[in-house]
Formats: sequence, structure tokens, C-alpha cells
Amino acid sequence: MTDRPIILGIVGDSAAGKTTLTKGIAQVLGEEDVTVICTDDYHRYDRQQRAEMGISALHPDCNYLDIIQQHLALLRAGQPILKPIYNHKTGTFDPPVYIKPSKYVIVEGLLGYSTRGMRDSYDVKVYLAPPEPLRATWKIKRDTAKRGYNSEQVLEQLQKREPDSEAFIRPQRQWADVIVTFYPSSEESQDDLLLNVHLVLRPTIPHPDLVHVLKPDGNHLGSAIRLELDRDMGKPVDVLGIDGHATVEQVRELERILCNEVPYLGQFCSLNGNQAIGKVVGTTGEILQSHPLALTQLLITYHMLKAAKL
Repeated sequence: MTDRPIILGIVGDSAAGKTTLTKGIAQVLGEEDVTVICTDDYHRYDRQQRAEMGISALHPDCNYLDIIQQHLALLRAGQPILKPIYNHKTGTFDPPVYIKPSKYVIVEGLLGYSTRGMRDSYDVKVYLAPPEPLRATWKIKRDTAKRGYNSEQVLEQLQKREPDSEAFIRPQRQWADVIVTFYPSSEESQDDLLLNVHLVLRPTIPHPDLVHVLKPDGNHLGSAIRLELDRDMGKPVDVLGIDGHATVEQVRELERILCNEVPYLGQFCSLNGNQAIGKVVGTTGEILQSHPLALTQLLITYHMLKAAKL
């Protein structure tokens, strides 16, 4: 096993699902062995200053990218950092905290792949790319419930931020090893709790052998789980699709592939009766199980454990 921390990057626009994905991965790795860093803490200006200056938190000039890069290098070397803290509830900064990296470090945020130095610090890079209508729904729900905004303010903010999203956030997709797109099963529903997932697996890191998902004589798992060859930004990639209505039997087939290569993952798989990950909150507060989310969390954790040579 490597003697330095293994670092995972999870980048995506505001309310793209970064925290939800991170939570399940940390559960599998063991929360006592995971340090989670949010790059929002490295904002240069507080909420009032941004409003006065007319600059959004998505703009590189609104963030200490050089300090993020420096801290990533220190964390990768196993060194502690003094991390700033941005308080999303108040829009101001709290006192910084002293952080020593654990065995695994998850760095999630808006601009994590903005510089070459940052990108070189990660072992695994993930980009979240939900459809914009779905992201808007998630952002309205989160910001009205947790950050003191009303729906009109959130929609206005989305509109104002769109040029920065286009210029600075979405281009980071090109640097990811895995691109994750959760999407509704129908165009009419943008709040479908049983979301499908579309996973672009780039050959920048070695992925699990998924040949059993797609047999030469056809996909024996049916249409709910499928593996296809495609091109992404002009280069060949594998694309794994998992539908929200996939059966437990279909899910277990994919779990076996991951667990055969990394047996540690078996304790978190549904095939062993464990459904600790892949949890989503329903509209009335009930906890529901999402197979696409659980399998995505397992796949990314697989890559973390492979990087650690477990």
C-alpha cells in the first residue's frame, strides 16, 4: 500500500450532487480514514463583497487558486494545512482549521481542476454533469432549505452565473477520468428520485473489466445495465449506463465484477445484504435506495482502493 494519502477530485457546478456522491464514498472508505476538503472555503471574497463587486463565486478571480494548489501539494505529501472556512449559511468566513490528511482525501468543489498543479495532485478525477434543468431543481431545493434564499433569488443567481459556468466550470470536464451524469427517466420529470446514470469511463486510468456486462451475442443483463463504446471529445471511451429501474439481480452482477477485483468492497454490496450507500431523501423525507448512485459510489471507491494498491 502507498504511504501517502490518495486524493480524489470531485468537480462540478453548484448543486451538481458533489456532496451526495462524496458522502457514500467516504462511508465505504471509512469516515475515520477520509479527510473531505471543499474548495468553496478558498473564496477570496465573502457574499456581500461579491455582490458589491459584481463577481460570482464561480470566477477564478474570486478564489485563491494558488493556495488551493499549494494545499493540495501539501496534502499529497502527507503534510498538514491551515484551511480557511467559508460559512454558506452566513456568507462570511469562520476561523481557519488545522487539518492533517487521512489515508484518503476527497476534494470537492467548483474549480478543482483549474490549474495543472491541481490536476497533477489527484489520483482519481471525477466530473459531475447533470442536465441543467435537474441541477436547477436541486439548487433551488438546497438553497431555499439550507442557505436562506427564496426560489426567485436562486433562479436569478443561476441566470447571472451562467456565463461563468460556461467559461470556467464546464471546461473542466475535459480533465476527468470519470464523467458522471445522473438524469431523469423522462423529460417531464426533473425531480425523479430513481434517476438513471450515464458514466463516461476515459482510458486515463484502468477501469474494471466490464466485458461480462456486454456479451458478444448481446447484453445478458437487459437494457437496464449496458456498456457501449463511444467517442468523447474525439477519443474512444467506454460508457456504462445504469437505469433506476435496474433489478437487484442485475445490480448484483455488476457488483460481483467490482468485488472480484477488490474484495473489500463486498461488505458494502447489496449481494451481501448491505444497502448502506446509494441513499437519497424522498419528497416527504423518507430514505430511498438508488442503485445507480450506489454503483457509482462503489465504482469510484474501487478506483481509490486501486490507487492505494489494496
